[in-house]
Amino acid sequence: MRTIMAMVSVALCTVLAEDIGGQQPIRVDVNLVNVAFTARDSRGGLVKNLTKDDVQLFEDGVPEKIEFFAKSTDLPLTLALLVDVSGSQDHFGKQHEKDLQVFLKEVLGPKDRVFLVCFGNHIRLVTDYTNSAEEIIESYKLFDKGKRHFPELGPDDTREAGTAFYDSIYYSVTEKLEQAGGRQAILMFSDGEDNSSSHNMMTTVEAAQTANVVFYAIRYTEEKHGRLNSRNKYGISVMDRIAKETGGMHVDARETDPHEYFRQIAEELRTSYEVGYYPSSKSKEEGFRKITVKAKEDGVKIRTKTGYFVR
Repeated sequence: MRTIMAMVSVALCTVLAEDIGGQQPIRVDVNLVNVAFTARDSRGGLVKNLTKDDVQLFEDGVPEKIEFFAKSTDLPLTLALLVDVSGSQDHFGKQHEKDLQVFLKEVLGPKDRVFLVCFGNHIRLVTDYTNSAEEIIESYKLFDKGKRHFPELGPDDTREAGTAFYDSIYYSVTEKLEQAGGRQAILMFSDGEDNSSSHNMMTTVEAAQTANVVFYAIRYTEEKHGRLNSRNKYGISVMDRIAKETGGMHVDARETDPHEYFRQIAEELRTSYEVGYYPSSKSKEEGFRKITVKAKEDGVKIRTKTGYFVR
């Protein structure tokens, strides 16, 4: 028996096949495209019993044959926790810590792996892959107390301003998640505002879609006198857009009980599906390929990434 994990890498993917007996992984270049999705019924409940024959998949409007179909229930989670520690989040530091504790208690399973990144004008890998909730919280507390000995993600760029929001996502995907395997997702604790990244929203979305990483936006927006300013509105739209483009969820942390939204996120990650297909189009032209997954049963709505880029 072999377990197949595939990741989109532009037009080609690398399929890792690892024998349960402990043999070395076999690497094969194919053009298999992997797509993760969740399905909900007309009442909003997660649909847990779909089969390959219950869905249709399209690329740029053309029906595609599903070659690989699996439920993600038993797949371990590979998660990135990205915490914004820039000036606009100063008032939310303690809430970030409390919400991290809720997440680790209610979501983290025995086979899951998590790493923690804190970012402002630097992107610090505060905790590398671990299954220890205690390690993550203790490392976060050290960082919060001013300890800055943690390694950086990405190149040693000079940033004058304080928030590298896009870069924190981009380098978490390309340097950590892209090769990790498992059911991959980012949980971002931020207001979505950026003023110092070398990457923009589209290159960030492209990286996440290519690696099949789902983005969950846990948003903390500080309002002045109860009103949103233009930067607030921009950040809200950014977090909402990245979540939608990758098939994730956007949550206003100030309006929702963390126990509730982390429960929803956990349910989605553990009640999702993975499909793989070989695109019928042989075109090597660069550009965006739109992906649509539809349920054959009326009333079932499917949420997935909007597509992927070919470079």
